[in-house]
Amino acid sequence: MTMADRHGGIEEVGLRDLEGHQPLHEQPEKQQEQQETQEGLLEEQQEQEKGAAISDDADSGSEAEAARHGFAYSREQLVNLSSNANVDDLQRMGGVKGLCAGLAVDPEVGIIGDDAEDLKRRAEAYGANTYPKKPLPPFLWFVWKASQDTILIILMICTALSLFFGMIAEGAHEGWHEGVAIAVALVIVIMVTALTDYRQALQFQGLDAEKEDIQLKVIRGGRSQTASIFDLLVGDVVPLAIGDQVPGDGVVLSGHSLTIDESYMTGESDPMHKDVYRPFLMSGCKVVDGYGTMLITAVGTNTEWGRIMATVNMEDDSVTPLQARISRLAKAVGKVGVTVAVCVLIILMTRYFMYNHSGQGFMDVIKELVDEIAVAVSIIVVAIPEGLPLAVTLTLAYSMRKMMNDKALVRNMAACETMGSATAICSDKTGTLTLNQMTVVREWHAGVLHQPDAIDSFHAASPLLQVILEGVAQNSTGTVFIPRNGGEAEVSASPTETAIIQWALSLGMDYNGLRHASDIISVEAFNSTKKRAGVAVRRTTGDVVVHWKGAAEMVLANCESWMDAQGNTVAFTPDKLESVQAAIATMAASSLRCIALASSPVPLATVPDDTESWQFPDTSLTLLAIVGIKDPCRPGVPEAVARCQKAGVKVRMVTGDNVLTAKAIALECGILTPNGVVIEGKDFRVLPLDRMMEIIPTIDVMARSSPTDKHLLVSMLQRMGEVVAVTGDGTNDAPALYEADIGLSMGLSGTEVAKESSDIIILDDNFASIVRVVRWGRSVFASIQKYIQFQLTVNICALSLNFITALTDGAVPLTTVQLLWVNLIMNTLGALALATEPPTADLLEQPPVGRTAPLITNVMWRNIFTQAAFQLTVLMVLNYAGISLLGIGSVDNPTEVKNTIIFNTFVFCQLFNEINARRPNKLNVFERLHKSPIFIAVLCFSVAFQSIIVEVLQSFAHTTSLSWQQWLLCIGIGAISLPLAILAKFIPVSETPLFDCFKRLRLRPRHRKSSHNFTTVQELQASAISAAAAATNSRAAASSAAAPAGGAGDGKNGGSAGAAAADAAAAEGGPDARSGALGPEGKAPAAPSAAAGPVTPSL
Repeated sequence: MTMADRHGGIEEVGLRDLEGHQPLHEQPEKQQEQQETQEGLLEEQQEQEKGAAISDDADSGSEAEAARHGFAYSREQLVNLSSNANVDDLQRMGGVKGLCAGLAVDPEVGIIGDDAEDLKRRAEAYGANTYPKKPLPPFLWFVWKASQDTILIILMICTALSLFFGMIAEGAHEGWHEGVAIAVALVIVIMVTALTDYRQALQFQGLDAEKEDIQLKVIRGGRSQTASIFDLLVGDVVPLAIGDQVPGDGVVLSGHSLTIDESYMTGESDPMHKDVYRPFLMSGCKVVDGYGTMLITAVGTNTEWGRIMATVNMEDDSVTPLQARISRLAKAVGKVGVTVAVCVLIILMTRYFMYNHSGQGFMDVIKELVDEIAVAVSIIVVAIPEGLPLAVTLTLAYSMRKMMNDKALVRNMAACETMGSATAICSDKTGTLTLNQMTVVREWHAGVLHQPDAIDSFHAASPLLQVILEGVAQNSTGTVFIPRNGGEAEVSASPTETAIIQWALSLGMDYNGLRHASDIISVEAFNSTKKRAGVAVRRTTGDVVVHWKGAAEMVLANCESWMDAQGNTVAFTPDKLESVQAAIATMAASSLRCIALASSPVPLATVPDDTESWQFPDTSLTLLAIVGIKDPCRPGVPEAVARCQKAGVKVRMVTGDNVLTAKAIALECGILTPNGVVIEGKDFRVLPLDRMMEIIPTIDVMARSSPTDKHLLVSMLQRMGEVVAVTGDGTNDAPALYEADIGLSMGLSGTEVAKESSDIIILDDNFASIVRVVRWGRSVFASIQKYIQFQLTVNICALSLNFITALTDGAVPLTTVQLLWVNLIMNTLGALALATEPPTADLLEQPPVGRTAPLITNVMWRNIFTQAAFQLTVLMVLNYAGISLLGIGSVDNPTEVKNTIIFNTFVFCQLFNEINARRPNKLNVFERLHKSPIFIAVLCFSVAFQSIIVEVLQSFAHTTSLSWQQWLLCIGIGAISLPLAILAKFIPVSETPLFDCFKRLRLRPRHRKSSHNFTTVQELQASAISAAAAATNSRAAASSAAAPAGGAGDGKNGGSAGAAAADAAAAEGGPDARSGALGPEGKAPAAPSAAAGPVTPSL
């Protein structure tokens, strides 16, 4: 898997076979020749290995099975080879070449028979790269779980008693109605709850599968292809680079400075160097340095990692900060509800015994008491806002699923809500703000800056050109596939390398031929600090030469001369050096990335015998050429940046490119403001602490920055109270991604290490996708607030109505069945309707949601009290004067008709108020209602079922049939909620929290307060990086365990019990051991969600 380039540098350098320094790909003729002779090699190898086994317990049946599929080695033999990691066993198989022949693999071309039948045979012979997971519990398990609620169990007991005593007191013909009605209502509540939970579990299971589906590079049929980790097979040839994860057990085919972190599997803290003497690789381990290719010999549960993962339960029971806040709110509201229910029960029982007629029998008394207990318990059911946690989970699940459509994969649920509070975004340039489709449009060579149309200014026989082409071919990890039919060459490399290779191909480069013409003896991989990569090669003449490429000014600083067209080396004069620097500035000012190519011969006397770890010369170089690479700004990025700025989110560009290029792109994207500051990383990192904090608010662009500079900027922004989102793609970005409030890794160009350290993966590397993530983050908080407003209105009205009527009448107008139906509307259906509302564009026209923003704002309290007062007033009038006002005194059962009208009116008030809750502070509550099909469906179902309860299920629900005039009255009273809500929104409210008691429900800052006082940037930087790195390492194994053979984990919240506990502690406001100390004040609260002062409705 090749790494994408970033920050103006080139990550990777050439690739060779450790046994013969052969290239990964051959010329088409050699590929054809290898394919023609491969059959003979396979037959020969099968004959040599016939009847042999790597271990004594490998039986002949498994060998015969392998032979039946056309392979020389059985699954058991390969598993033993990987488990024992014995080089002698590998040598008895003929070494790596013999192993490849036995698996019908060409080390340089990959699987030869790259067709569906061949791949099917491999899967049958050696298994798939998956491991058994704990299956989703059946639906009946969710039904059982939903029925275990304590309150529902009490209701079940009351139902059984009501049924028993009812049939005794009223007879079998009539006495079963009430008990069965409550039982049916309970079954409906349990089934709807179970169905909702089951659907959520299915959704999260699908999201987990998306997280685990890592895309990696494999070599098949000579082509570099992208494949899912689930499709990896034994025999696949897989490129490895820094930050990659070993996808299966296997052996090294080729590589340079390939170093693997095996601590997850062996506990060995020191990284292990891999070569032909130590060729075995274990799945789940990380590449920490170098690059190479490997042959897969075991996948899935045949690997040690797969066997471990098959026995590990990866369920994550941690809660997000918002879930913790909602839980505390639900408990507070529930306590009030229980208190009211107990009071109602006491009042009902007291009045009953005070006015009880002596003529009633014992059974009648018992049945009445059971019914009163059932009513009280039903009040508790309604009062306890169990729909609040459901609404949070539904909102998060819905948002995460929809964000996938917007090219954002959420790995950490808490990031959904945190993104709504983001006040700063530190974005990479390449691939995020730009298209990452690079082409060479200008170049400098032989002392002259050439125009784009003068690319043929090289003479084909120019000695300079030959040296340049040699450097491009050898100092590269890219591959070039030439189709046999002579079609266009296929280049597989990072975008920057692809641009350079295509430029060189246009100059007549024979890429594969040049890679055969000399041998690589040492490599220095790309370094994000030096921003260059180098390679030392030995030519056929025996001469040794080094080739370097990288950021133009970095390479130029190490050059003492330049090469003219005739291949002569000319020493730099001050004027000539100035002209080269001017050429770089000219290209950079045109938004071009400038990459320099340089070389230098090496005296043979200075070349050591062991060149693998040789630090070859990187100074006194000769400049060959400078190419200017165009990477256009992504369409829509300027608009997306403008939306962020309008939403109160400051966008900063943090890039490795030079100042001029960064400034040009920032201007084009709209990031650089008239008063904005452009600063280089080397200048930023040495600023005094007070000066740094003074200048940070004005910084728009940080150029030539390293991952350490990015981490320092993030830490300082957090210290200043900002909620920071950071993008990153490289392994070195992991500390900054982890330290940030929201880490955003790149799905296309990011390494697996970066993805594991992030909260959200931007699948298309597009900045516009980040803006959509911000909108979804704000939508999560907004949806929860809508539901809270709706639920509290119902709670206040229902509790007040039952309490007052119980106190004055000794009876309540709403029966147990009716209360259970109200509970269903309010909890499950209401949560489903409001939690699935799509985000609106105006969310990005508001300031970020502050960390300390209360769950219940003054706007919400205004709306709640207005609607509750209206509903309670109307219902009390109907209760006490309804019979006379409605003229129903002459009917047979006026009290039952009155109570039915009260119940019907109450329900319709809630349904219309549910529409009001869609837009808490906007006049047009019907805005985009047609875009919410679930909301419409819930409303229609609620109205339909309410009609059935009133008109059909009369015996069960204690209702009676209503006339059409009475139906219109109920609907009309409910509809008054709509104009009343509009009028209420003109009542100004202050932003000062109405109830200070709700302050404890606010979100605590994620980072703990530190006991350290930092006085210098260096102290702050060292402490923060150390803590972030330690936290990243402590959970790396568990977070990677969410994928087969070590897939992406669950970010900051996933995998590790320690991380989960830390998140829970943060949610409850406790200390969080993950973060480094950021100063005595920790993370200061963000700005309020809106400016103080009156709030008026918007259209």
